[in-house]
Amino acid sequence: MDKAHKPVLYHEATEALNVTKDGYYFDATYGRGGHTRAILECLSEGRLIAFDKDLEAVSDASALASENKQFQIEHGSFTRMLDVATRENLVGRVDGILMDLGVSSPQLDDAERGFSFMRDGPLDMRMDTSTGLSAQQWLERVSQTDLQDVLKRYGEERYAKRIARAIVEARLDTTIKTTKQLAEIIAKAHPRWEKGKNPATRSFQGIRIAVNGELEELEQALEQSIALLKPGGRLVVISFHSLEDGIVKRFIQKKVKGDDYPDGLPITADMLNQTLKKVGKTVKATREELDQNPRARSAIMRIAQRC
Repeated sequence: MDKAHKPVLYHEATEALNVTKDGYYFDATYGRGGHTRAILECLSEGRLIAFDKDLEAVSDASALASENKQFQIEHGSFTRMLDVATRENLVGRVDGILMDLGVSSPQLDDAERGFSFMRDGPLDMRMDTSTGLSAQQWLERVSQTDLQDVLKRYGEERYAKRIARAIVEARLDTTIKTTKQLAEIIAKAHPRWEKGKNPATRSFQGIRIAVNGELEELEQALEQSIALLKPGGRLVVISFHSLEDGIVKRFIQKKVKGDDYPDGLPITADMLNQTLKKVGKTVKATREELDQNPRARSAIMRIAQRC
């Protein structure tokens, strides 16, 4: 990891986890280990287990694990957290879980990964290049109706119908192999470009989320956190777009509210089966951080604590 680079909300996330020297922690998305290293600096007797689907991230983490016996890395989705915790006898004993969602800076900056429309490269977009369909393969198979739905639902693209039709028509003539090809098809189909935003932004987001199953995995991991955390344990989630943040917000609200009962029943607080309580307000990057890292502008951090 570039020692000069720090992940989004570096200090705020570590503080939100309320790290103790002998605690057990999960970093659900290792990335390049910025948050991981911050947590490890606070540990003297505890353990930290990190997860990542990206093979390059796992390689980086493996080097760190060889130097620090309190740390271990697991290759795969953070939906494996419960399985790993069961294996390690940590179910209900975890002091904190950090989820830093979305695409990491190294993934965006590497044209070969195909995440960015700003750099021409193979149309891949997979977090884990060892499994699943690439974006190119997915686009070759998806129906126009399903593509339109993905662009609208996951990309929040207003002109999803026009763009989906343009992509399907283009693939009849040629295989869409690169990010530049796809971005140009989208740009030509897009009738209104937002000022300061590439017209391919929303479509690329939607396709990436679909290829990686990101929102479904987030929902699964959030549910697992309830079983993993011990009373007083912290759940800290950093989101980068409204779809992710909406899922996190609704999840916390639901767990804070507890069980649903018909109106009018004489229900006491201890009967509600509340499993989380909200901690503080949402946290966003400071002006100082934004000046150093513009990608932090959309980051929103929510914190909850296990009851």
